[in-house]
This record gives sequence, C-alpha cells and structure tokens, in this order.
Amino acid sequence: MAASVYKLATFFLLCIIPFSFSELVQEQPLVLKYHNGPLLKGKITVNLIWYGKFTPAQRSIIVDFINSVSSGNLKLPSASSWWKTTEKYKSGSSTLVVGKQVLFENYPLGKILKNPHLPALAGKFNGVDTISIILTAKDVAVEGFCMRCGTHGSTRGPVRSAFIWVGNSETQCPGECAWPFHQPIYGPQTPPLVAPNGDVGVDGMIINLATLLANTVTNPFNNGYFQGPANAPLEAVSACTGKFGSGSYPGYPGTLLVEKSTGASYNANGVKGRKYLLPAMWDPQTSACKTLV
Repeated sequence: MAASVYKLATFFLLCIIPFSFSELVQEQPLVLKYHNGPLLKGKITVNLIWYGKFTPAQRSIIVDFINSVSSGNLKLPSASSWWKTTEKYKSGSSTLVVGKQVLFENYPLGKILKNPHLPALAGKFNGVDTISIILTAKDVAVEGFCMRCGTHGSTRGPVRSAFIWVGNSETQCPGECAWPFHQPIYGPQTPPLVAPNGDVGVDGMIINLATLLANTVTNPFNNGYFQGPANAPLEAVSACTGKFGSGSYPGYPGTLLVEKSTGASYNANGVKGRKYLLPAMWDPQTSACKTLV
C-alpha cells in the first residue's frame, strides 16, 4: 500500500511541476576535502613484497609500471602525465623509486591470509617516506578479496609507514577486479577488452595498484584528501571508479586507444614500450574526474 501511494504521489508531482525529474535530483559535486594530515611527497621509496609465485614476466610488468610513473620523456599520453595530477594536491610532487624486493614463493603464512597478515608482511620494510606493496599471487586468498581488489593502510610503531595490498584476481574474481579485461559479474555483458600486456590478472592488478598508489600518497594516514567517512572514504582514484576514457558510464570504460597489432586497449604509455590502462583521477583544480584520453 505504501509503495502504491509513493508511486501515485510521484506521478502527480511530475505532472504538476514543469521541469524534469533529473532537475529535481541533481548530482552532488565531487569534492575531496583535505583533512589537514600529512601527504607523501618528495622521493618515495616503493618496496615490493611478492607473496606466492609470479613469473619474471609478471614481475617486470608491475616494476615497469612503477618506474613509468616517475619517468620523463615518455610518449603522451603517459603513466607519468597521469601521475602528475597528484602534484595538484597540497605540497607538490611525489616521485616513486623502486627500492627493495623480496619473494615469498613458499607461502610462509599459508595460502589464506587474514587482514592482520598484511601489516605484518609490510613491516618487513619500515621507514619514513616509503610504501610497502604486498602483491599476492592468483592462488592466494586474502580476507575480503573480491569484496575489495586491494587496500591501503599504515603500520604502527616508532615509524608509521604506508602499505598497499593488491591481489591477482585471474582465477578468483576477474569479473570484479580485472574488469574491463574480463566480463563483469553484474551489469551489461559487453565483450572484455584485450589486456595491453597480455595478462588479464596482472593488467587488472595494474589498475588496482594505480588506484591505491594515488590514494596512498594523497591520503596515507586517513587524514589527507577524501570524501565521506574516514573508514570508507572516496579517495583520489576510488572516487572515479570505472572511468578510463572520455564518455565513460557505468559498464562502459570510455573511448580508449587501441594497439593495432594486438587489438589491446590502453590509455598510457610506459617505459620499455609498455602500455597500460589507468583509471581516472580526481583533479583538485577542476573538482572532476580526469581521464588521460
């Protein structure tokens, strides 16, 4: 009965008010508020923790991406031109430099990781102006994986350090964490795009790693830039989810560049001729999600 009354009232309202429903319900502007906390600026050392088995080719795709973010003289549009948007957040630029790498190919904590395992692994590399990145292989389950494709946080102790976790979703939930290189779980079932590095799982990891790197340098300790509650914030890139090119809308990544020889979709050039698909980032100057193409 209540639902019927609501529908009738809505119909009557639309009949007597001389403008459209879209004008009644206007989209709220996207504004990430600065909460006066420290950001990660200057030279940032990125340490990599490979948990599980990754091939040398897979590792090189990710290392090359991190190197691309702070590399000059790349063909535009580039990973470094995408990263330059972070300079518009307070206190200047962040230059990422690959530091130490450690391989845990024998699964020392097992193949099912709980949330407390992540800061414990990240604690292998504590230090000021560092980010520890934990990368889990496709056969490693992590608590909350698929509900989320990765996360970022910080370790406690004498030195507070930022960390990131990203999982390879190739066999666990590619429709959620490797889209648009895999058909989505929900929504329009459009054909997946061809992954630019030929690896659906790792190319999906690049999207999520890019998201979390930008989120981390602009909100490393939960008091930087974000919108909404601190325990579930919309951050620099997570505020622009699903947008990769111009004209994007839910279920459609937007207009992208296509590599003629492979048919792969991308929007950023990297080092060693690499190509990547990077998500839109919120631009503080325009208060809008900015895509590379």
